[in-house]
Amino acid sequence: MIERKWRQNEWQHVEQGFDAVEDEIQLAGWHRARRVGVLRRQIKDNLAVETNAGTQQGTLHFVDHSDKIKVWEYAVLVTNADYSLEALGQLYRDRANCENGFDELKNQWGWGGYTPHDLERCNLSARAVALIYDWRSWYVRLVHPKTHLEAITSRPLLLNGVARLMTRHAGQSRLLLTLTHEVGDQIKTMINNIRKGLDFIRANAPQLPKVEKSIIGTNY
Repeated sequence: MIERKWRQNEWQHVEQGFDAVEDEIQLAGWHRARRVGVLRRQIKDNLAVETNAGTQQGTLHFVDHSDKIKVWEYAVLVTNADYSLEALGQLYRDRANCENGFDELKNQWGWGGYTPHDLERCNLSARAVALIYDWRSWYVRLVHPKTHLEAITSRPLLLNGVARLMTRHAGQSRLLLTLTHEVGDQIKTMINNIRKGLDFIRANAPQLPKVEKSIIGTNY
């Protein structure tokens, strides 16, 4: 089907750099044909391909592609909805984003695999993990407001410094932070974003008592 649509060249541009085309297909075991949306996007990064030339160990090499030789990735979405192709692709991306959050909670935060038979302790552990995940997600969103940063990538960046208390005066503590990561300049920018974000919250949250606003200011 993708090959047939390629020859017909009826692709239309949709969001996120994708082209899309619509068709119907009926697979074995289906009672009727169903609507499908075929999405394609050009791959601009290098691709690694493994070949096996009669040996047990495969050979890994990179595919050289340019503007003359285009490489595409495809997604075929089966649906019974009447949404436009542009909306259909965005709905599936939103669904994937929701599933990524649960995947992160289970595989990076340990939100699963509770073995005690005491349901109350399992509930307490699950709620604690969810609360900490929510706090940290909010915290790293200050670091990079445009996209969500997962723990597997943000932890090595934001937990790779050594802080030393320098002075305490008038209820304020001054810390000297020494970064040991190779992208120290990038991390400094992230920390500065956190400070600006918390200052903005303190300035625009008049409903908070003075004590709680002071806690927000000292905890970063």
